[in-house]
Amino acid sequence: MKKITIKHRVIIVTALFTLFIGLALIATWGIIQFRVADKIYPHTYIDDIDMGMKTQKEALDILKKRNDFYNTALVEAIYKNIPIATFSGAQLGISRDIKSKVNQAYQIGRSKPTSEKIAQQINAVLHFADFKFTTSLKFDEAFINDFLQLTADTYDIPPQNALFSFKNGKVVSFKTHKDGLAIQTDKFAKDIAAAIQTINKDSTKLQVVIADRVVKPEITLSQANSLGIEELIGVGTSNYTHSIASRIHNVLLAASKFNGVIIPKGAEFSFNKIIGDISADTGYQSAYVIQSGRTVLGDGGGVCQVSTTMFRAALNTGLPITARTAHAYRVSYYENDSEPGFDATIYTPSVDFKFINDTPGPILIQTEVDKTKNILTFNFYGKSDGRKVDISHSTVWDSVPPPEPLYEDDPTLPSGVVKQIDFSAWGAKAKFSYKVTGADGSTLQDRSFFSSFRPWRAVYLRGTGA
Repeated sequence: MKKITIKHRVIIVTALFTLFIGLALIATWGIIQFRVADKIYPHTYIDDIDMGMKTQKEALDILKKRNDFYNTALVEAIYKNIPIATFSGAQLGISRDIKSKVNQAYQIGRSKPTSEKIAQQINAVLHFADFKFTTSLKFDEAFINDFLQLTADTYDIPPQNALFSFKNGKVVSFKTHKDGLAIQTDKFAKDIAAAIQTINKDSTKLQVVIADRVVKPEITLSQANSLGIEELIGVGTSNYTHSIASRIHNVLLAASKFNGVIIPKGAEFSFNKIIGDISADTGYQSAYVIQSGRTVLGDGGGVCQVSTTMFRAALNTGLPITARTAHAYRVSYYENDSEPGFDATIYTPSVDFKFINDTPGPILIQTEVDKTKNILTFNFYGKSDGRKVDISHSTVWDSVPPPEPLYEDDPTLPSGVVKQIDFSAWGAKAKFSYKVTGADGSTLQDRSFFSSFRPWRAVYLRGTGA
């Protein structure tokens, strides 16, 4: 019999040992596979939670416990620094995509081709690598889209095109352009999605700002006309509160005469020329006017409210004033919203209010009346040359109390009846300074406006009739 050499013995022993190890590994691998069965492979993590050797249901139960606070989370929508809506997590349908992540974790060592699958199994079992998954929050995007549509319907402001219709030397249809606003829905959708991702058990209340953007009109004022009228260049206002009905009627009628008037470049504006005849024949009613040293009822009382408003608009536009006369006494209407001295009286045909249009182009006058607040506004539209206007506060001095009341017998009134027909006012002097500087720093106007108000006595009619 042929002897077995040492070399052959080594080969046999090695083969038997290798076979033993292989069988042991197969047995061990079989045991591991049996233990893993329908569980997630070891060293697999979801949101840093070890899900190894957990069933899919066990993994889901662990992750579901972390979802409890989402229903009570609050997201507040802020627009222009004001909260306009608050959503709960339940309304938003906030939840984590735990099912998909658990399924992905379960597929480790199972879903890949055989070679990759075995490699994943070996890496997981022998801990050559960790398998990590991260969940993300999801929400009801349709709910957010519905909210954004409602928000846009509520807060969007469409732009307004300019309207300019010129006929017979006067603008008969006018509307300046206005920018619109549009809610930035796409931005808010992205911002709220990002904010929702930051919700956690320690931070369940969030605010998301709704932004808007300016929407430009298709037709601007400069495009709507060929006169060079481009923008608002000056505004004057006055408050006619406490006026009687007939005075209010006259204020509105007189103001309407100036709406749409165009003052050519370089022309001198005359209030009396535009206002024309002030009488009952032209629609004016009887209201209080100053005449011959007394306050009496006369046609057109209240027209000076309009000239005063025009004076203030001309000042604020920085125009040279060529004719202005203060009232004889301090009239309460003109101090409703102003200091003493910012008034201008007219008395056709002798006392006028005038100014010169020294701007680069024509000036369009537009009037507005707020009948609720009793405010008259004159808007001057034209082309700005960059001038700056500085108007000081009014300085008042030499205040003088009103004289003693005057009582006049009136046989048309029954005896014992007293009727007040004029009202007292303190006398005073007032002035304010007016400086206009050109864009190049040159001085266009530098003057003061003075007013000398007489003290005014109250007058009463005392009945002497039967």
